[in-house]
Parts: sequence; C-alpha cells; structure tokens
Amino acid sequence: MAKIVSTKPLSEAQREKLARFGDVACPPDGQRFSQADLFHALRDAVGLITFGTRVDETLLSQAPHLKVASTASVGYDHFDLAAMRHRRVVGAHTPHVLDDTVADLGMALMLAVARRIVELDGYVRSGRWRKGDEEVLYGVDVHHRTLGIIGMGRIGRALAKRAKFGFSMNILYHARSRHDDVEQAFGARYADLPDLLRASDFVVLLTPLTPETENLMNQDMFRLMKTSSIFINLSRGKTVDEAALVQALREGWIQGAGLDVYRQEPIPPDHPLLELSNVVCVPHIGSATQATRTAMLDLAIDNLIALLEGRPKDAYVVPELKDLVEEG
Repeated sequence: MAKIVSTKPLSEAQREKLARFGDVACPPDGQRFSQADLFHALRDAVGLITFGTRVDETLLSQAPHLKVASTASVGYDHFDLAAMRHRRVVGAHTPHVLDDTVADLGMALMLAVARRIVELDGYVRSGRWRKGDEEVLYGVDVHHRTLGIIGMGRIGRALAKRAKFGFSMNILYHARSRHDDVEQAFGARYADLPDLLRASDFVVLLTPLTPETENLMNQDMFRLMKTSSIFINLSRGKTVDEAALVQALREGWIQGAGLDVYRQEPIPPDHPLLELSNVVCVPHIGSATQATRTAMLDLAIDNLIALLEGRPKDAYVVPELKDLVEEG
C-alpha cells in the first residue's frame, strides 16, 4: 500500500487528512526517525513531508515511488534539485506563513545587539551592577537610524514595515530588482550593495542561498560597513564568510552582530563566534513559535495533497521544479 512519510510527528487530525493516500508513517511525539527507519519507511512512499532532511540521491534511491517532497520551510537548500529532477520528484515549500514571525526576530536581534541585552543580563546576574554605573551600560539607539535590507522579499517588507512605522528608521534596500511598492509604502531607497553597506547603521541579510549569494558577506563587504554598524543574518549560514565575520567583530570593523543561522548547525560549542560578547546567537529560531510552525506544517500538508491530486496551481512548488508539473 502507498504511504506518506513525515520526518517529524503529526497530530491525529493531520494524519487523518493524509490517510486517503495510504498509510501515514511518522515518529512518535518527541522523537525522530533514525536514518535506517526513515529509509525503511520510504520504500513505499509517494509523499514525503520534511523539515530540513536532505533530499538527495542517497535518500531518493530508497524511495523509488516518491512523487512529492514537501518541506515545512521557506528555504529549500536541502533539496538536491538535480537529483529530484532526474527522478521527477516535485518539491514544495511554505512561503508567506512565517514572514511576520521572522521579521519580529529581526527586530529582536537588532534591539538585543544594540542595547546589549544578553551581555547586560549577564552583568546583572553576575553581581557586577553597581549604583552609579553609567557609560559601562550604554548601548546605541535603533530609532531614527538607517536600516539596510539585503533581499527585499516578503520578510524584507515585513521588517521594513516594523522599522519604518515602529522605530522611524530610514530604509535602504538592495535586491535583484527595484520594488516601487516598497519605495512608496516605506519611503525606502534602492542602493547598490556597497553603497548600502557604507550608509547603514544596521544591515539585515535576507537573501536565499544560491551560488551567487554564497559568501556574499565576506571580508571586502564587512570592511565597507561603518565601525558603529550592526550586522544581522536571518538568511542562511553559507551566505556569510564566518571567518571574515569573526575578524570584523574582533578587530572593530563593525560594532556587533545578531545571528540566527550558521554554516554548521548546530554551531560547534568551540566556535570563535561564541567567545565574543558583541554577538547574540540564537539557534535558527526565525519561525519558531507554536502558531507559525503549526501553520507551516499545515501548509506543507496542503501542498503535498494538492500535488498528489494533480492540482499544482494550489501548491507552492519550488520555482526550479515547476516545469515538472507543467509538463504533467
């Protein structure tokens, strides 16, 4: 009998929704499949719901009947698109539902780094706070400063809205093309990347990971930034040369950084970034609220069902594989 496989637990209602396509296999609550268990479950699977599991030739070779891989994420760099195309496996993802949640985190990281929230929390807890402390507690303002957004998609728009109307920030942006709606709605100005880096007090990276954006933020780019500027990465770890970022933070090329993503995840505990007091590191939590993660999973399920039922227009198919469903 055909089967749907999810790499994470599903609710009873979610399993029932998928049951008409066959058996539904997922790990028990609070657990994950081992690779052996996952590969065994995939033998008869026509659909896979994943949360970052690498979908490559190794996995696909264990799933000869697989038709659809649906990820509960916006990013899909864990999809080996060439291997999926070769085996005619369609991929889907979940844009839109996490935009506001990720934008909230962007503002949180900007504020945390600028006002030294994590560092000064430790200052209080360690008993170092003394009456009369002044300059030792100072941070920098966020309001009325200039925010440079690299990658003006849906999350970029949500972040620009918060920055403009919540903090009266000036908005610069760099993207593959200009966006008149962004410029009109937020008074944003388009800038070449070097000009954006030179002018911004806060730089937020929101680009997808592509061959063109890998190591986009490198030594040359960090050297262009103000020494008083703060860098935030909400995109993917590989968009940043981490050795260059460590050097920039250590040597004062920039003032601080807030990071949600890393080249290796989880980040190794001995990584030099974790030794720096001017960095706030969080564990890839951009979409990590109960409401948003549930909505993402529900959309991933809806994508899977639409594609298995031959309704590709009702699914968010990854752009690079849309021709597979257009061809039928």
